[in-house]
Amino acid sequence: MKWVIGFLLTFVMVPAAFAGEIPYIAIVGNDCVSSVGSVVIDQEACVANPFYFSPKHEQFLFDQEVDLGVPVCDPFSNVPPFDTFTRVGDATGCEMFKSNKPINQPEICDTLGGRGEPNAVITTLDANGSFFEWWIRLPRTPEGEINICIQCGVLKPNTEQFGVLQCAAETGERIGTGFCTRNQVRPGVNPILNATLPRITAIAYPGPFSLGFKPFRLTAYKNPGNYNLTLATNTITTPKPMTNSVALQVLDGTVNSRVLLKSCMDKCVIAKIPVTNQVNVLGDTESDLTFGDLIQVRLEFPVHSTVDVYCHSQSAKIMGIGELE
Repeated sequence: MKWVIGFLLTFVMVPAAFAGEIPYIAIVGNDCVSSVGSVVIDQEACVANPFYFSPKHEQFLFDQEVDLGVPVCDPFSNVPPFDTFTRVGDATGCEMFKSNKPINQPEICDTLGGRGEPNAVITTLDANGSFFEWWIRLPRTPEGEINICIQCGVLKPNTEQFGVLQCAAETGERIGTGFCTRNQVRPGVNPILNATLPRITAIAYPGPFSLGFKPFRLTAYKNPGNYNLTLATNTITTPKPMTNSVALQVLDGTVNSRVLLKSCMDKCVIAKIPVTNQVNVLGDTESDLTFGDLIQVRLEFPVHSTVDVYCHSQSAKIMGIGELE
């Protein structure tokens, strides 16, 4: 009898202790695709373009509003604001894509045409201070590190007519004098012009289900690296703040948060999962995140950019392992 009672108690307690975890992928807007295999879903509600997601990825794209109860728009929030830079997004408080450039370019990563999303472009002539910015809600409560993955088209300057099959590039590239060539360097010279690389900022904001916290900048692990949590040693405060180091870098849009993008390929930054009361190197206090919280990702370009960069609302993805609600 004691064994039976113990078994029943264990059975009752297990679901609470082991709710399960599942991969998730989030983009600007409702994350689902209009069809998965032979199953057709509400095409108007879903914004994810299958051109950017393999069948493997489609398994982890969900109708966040119907299936998960996470709204694309929070009518009670003033973040993010709808303003002159909003390119995709219905109103203040909605998931958004912003840029100071218009969306008036084709998807240069679509070599056949007709499958991709229209793009905004930042060229070498107008890069100074130009930006792309994504506001994406977490569809699930993160249970691990948060991957910020960016995939944009990158071309050598003024070569849209030749396309990615001939003039693909990467940010920071030294442009050669021949037709769509890269300038080679001798030993001891950095092949990357690092001062021309775009800089990334990532900030977490409370969503409609949060108990509330002050927005804070995410901290990334350097990859590859030793994945240590490096903490300040010259302070008596508890908990000790994190430091920028060989292992960590706060994503604050400074020169140490530069990223190199290869044309039409994913560049993923691995952000440490926020922990309540952990302080970052800038003095921001982290908070545990929950579903519905917003992640702002901003990519800003310096004056000396050497390439043309094409991005759109689905160029940035938030990916990770989340709680199975």
